[in-house]
Amino acid sequence: MNDNPRALKLADRIKVIVATMLDTRVKDPRLGFVTITDVRVTGDLQHATIFYTVFGTDEEREGTAAALVSATGMLRREVGRQTGVRLTPTLEFIADAIPENARVIEDLLSEARGRDAELARSKEGAAYAGEADPYRTPHEEQDDDGTGDVDPAGIDGRGREEA
Repeated sequence: MNDNPRALKLADRIKVIVATMLDTRVKDPRLGFVTITDVRVTGDLQHATIFYTVFGTDEEREGTAAALVSATGMLRREVGRQTGVRLTPTLEFIADAIPENARVIEDLLSEARGRDAELARSKEGAAYAGEADPYRTPHEEQDDDGTGDVDPAGIDGRGREEA
């Protein structure tokens, strides 16, 4: 989509006009529960692509697509009348794939949740193959009294070197 402010403004206006017209003026019995999701207008304002979704079965979607195609002329005339642009853009209706994509993503997320739960169940009774801490740590040296305090210079408390 381009960043032309006039095209963005016209797209928003077309979205409102088409949604209102579908709700109030189009009386085609094939028209199902339609939602206009997005409108994109070319930079030269000559073509508008209208994305829509339909709630229902595949037959209702096909019927709605046919109803939109048959109502395109009336909708274009009304868009031209209400927007007042010199050249009324052509209208093209495209079924939006967002609901299907969202359904696929939701299925993938539920599958991932199932695999995570399965992994958590398999980890419950598992034990380490080796030690719990596989990294080597330096052992502290013990002196004669067992406190662990070793003089690093090798000198005992009386100032003499240890043998």
